[in-house]
Amino acid sequence: MVDDIELNRLSWHSRRGMLELDVLLVPFVKEAYPNLDAEDQARFRKLLACEDQDMFGWFMRREEPADPDLRRMVTIILDRVQPK
Repeated sequence: MVDDIELNRLSWHSRRGMLELDVLLVPFVKEAYPNLDAEDQARFRKLLACEDQDMFGWFMRREEPADPDLRRMVTIILDRVQPK
């Protein structure tokens, strides 16, 4: 279970100052993060430690993360915003 303090902290760290990242990460924390299993939550926290330019490239599908954990998290986030 995720407490409000952790969600607020993650929401703050998800604000990157780059609109393309903010519109993906901030809503993800509020709407999807609490429902992730512990391993995926750890992967998301690992993703937040990455450089903005790297994340931008991954989310714009210009490249993929070499790390399989990060690749999984990028896929989860992108799948969430893709039209069905």
